Parts: sequence; C-alpha cells; structure tokens
Amino acid sequence: MDAVDRKILDVLQQDATLPVAELAERVGVSAAPCWRRVKKLEASGVIRGRVALVDRRKVNVPTTVFVAVKAPRHATDWSDAFRRVVAGFPEIVEAWRLTGEIDYLLRIVVPDIETYDAVYQRLIAKLEFSNLSASIAMEEMKYTTAVPTMYMA
Repeated sequence: MDAVDRKILDVLQQDATLPVAELAERVGVSAAPCWRRVKKLEASGVIRGRVALVDRRKVNVPTTVFVAVKAPRHATDWSDAFRRVVAGFPEIVEAWRLTGEIDYLLRIVVPDIETYDAVYQRLIAKLEFSNLSASIAMEEMKYTTAVPTMYMA
C-alpha cells in the first residue's frame, strides 16, 4: 500500500462509477497500472464491493431510529438467535455489538414512527430482550460511507 493506493481508495469512495481513465488521471498514474492496482485492492479484500448509495428519503424511509439493546443473558445461543433475527429485518441497516452498558446498537430506517412501532412489535415477538431503548434521529449532521485511508500501512 502506498500513497497512490490511498488516492485510488479516496477517489473511489466518492465515486466508484468513474471510468478507469478518469480515475487514473485523478490519482496521477496511467490507466493500465491504475486498473491493476484497483484489481489488486479488490483481490486483497480492501475493496469489498461497489454499490449504489440510495437516498433514503427518496425511497420513503426518512426516519432513522437508533435502538439500544440489552440482552437478557450473554450466551452463544441467544447471540446466534439475535443475529438471525436481525438479518431478517430489512429495516435494520446496521447492527453493532458493543462494550459497556448497551450490548447492541441497531440503526433502523423506516417511513415513520408508526412503522417503527410495527418493526418493534415484530422484533420483540421473535426474541426475548432485557431492554430496548429507542432514540429517534432529529438531524443527520454527518453521514458518510467513506473510511479514512491515512492509517493504511
């Protein structure tokens, strides 16, 4: 990994649809070596995939709810069941296992609070929880899918 690889990643994280010639020009190398570098980054798993970022408001899921989950017990069977349940909810777009007071944090996107309540009802019907606490996002102050590349070795 070098500065050119970092530049490639930075540019692709902003627009993965760029033709290789334009990408190469932006990072300061010719097209063929640039394409080889991209392929190497993909093969090594640094680039996991290329996706379309959908505007959630334009597809009618403008409401974001963060749900703090406390597990009833810390056991593999419950954790495995929780993973399966979470995977079955398209509204749950992120799920994180945490340290501290909260065991898991979910990010849920829905059209409105009534729909969140329906998701909540489906969720508690499928699995036992010690506690679920929801916080409704009022304003998106920063959102990005780009990760910093300056720490690459």
